[in-house]
Amino acid sequence: MNLSLALWLTQDAVVNGAVYALLALALIVVYTVTRVIFVPQGEFISFAALSLATLQNGKVPGTVHLLIATGLVVAVLDGWRMAKTRDFSRLPRLVLFNIALPLAVAALAWWSASRPTDVWLQVLVTLGIVIPFGSMIYRLAYQPLASASILVLLIVSVAVHYMMVGLGLVFFGGEGLRASIFPGFNFDVGILTISLQSIGIVLSSVVLMVVLWLYFGYTVYGKALRATAMNRIGSRLVGISTEFSGKLSFTLAALIGAISGILIAPITTVYYDTGFLIALKGFVGAIIGGMGSYPIAAVGSLLVGFLESYSSFWASSFKESIIFTLIIPVLLWRSLGKHRIEEEEEE
Repeated sequence: MNLSLALWLTQDAVVNGAVYALLALALIVVYTVTRVIFVPQGEFISFAALSLATLQNGKVPGTVHLLIATGLVVAVLDGWRMAKTRDFSRLPRLVLFNIALPLAVAALAWWSASRPTDVWLQVLVTLGIVIPFGSMIYRLAYQPLASASILVLLIVSVAVHYMMVGLGLVFFGGEGLRASIFPGFNFDVGILTISLQSIGIVLSSVVLMVVLWLYFGYTVYGKALRATAMNRIGSRLVGISTEFSGKLSFTLAALIGAISGILIAPITTVYYDTGFLIALKGFVGAIIGGMGSYPIAAVGSLLVGFLESYSSFWASSFKESIIFTLIIPVLLWRSLGKHRIEEEEEE
């Protein structure tokens, strides 16, 4: 291995690690707030990347129809609950977010499909398609089981994952797609050639992590999420809705997944099931952070990126095995420091 190859592998490791760090952050947010190990996190990546590529091909992605159908189901369920309690104060908000918003996004998607060169409009439409799935999935799959055990919630996550993967196959087919966002501009730094797309991915990841840090530290909603993560029962006692916290955490996860999918869409061919493997590597980073420490998880995600990049050179056939084997010593080390794990009891 010469210096040029080492620098190229390092560049690849930093780019991949930045994406894994975002996904680790999303997984930690969801887990600390709702106790859900969110297996379908990767499907947000696939849905975003493939929806964007489909719009650029002049077609309306099937995720638009799924958004409308899911919104109607949520509206019917919440409307029925309002009818039973005779409390219609939240009806306008229900109609706005679950019926009007999906229809508006669908109209924008139809218009965007006729403008294949308007990249930023397509990016905004893609975000509008994918982000609402976060709160909708929480409402349909997890909110009714919010007080269930972690094992039950994990089983539900696996079921949701398989359902979304199947829908991805129906909507986009078995062939991969690749989007085109940034111009193919490269520049040289010494012996290293750096692409504008790589810089965009790293900068976007850093900016998003800083924004989320400010959000959690200096906004009311961010502090509410932190309070729910620290003590769910205590947060309820002081008036913080765990229902709202759950929906907000899933919305943030969908936002991070959508942005990650848009970022990787120009540099890799994405298939309907690609997101799962990417999110699994982010999960390794989250495990290194103990599913609770954002800075350690970010460092762990960069470690995963370096391990993946260099192992692809030294032992490409075993690179996935090497990455996932990293979980074993981390879990063993953490288990030695904790004698007993008690699941929080819900009253």
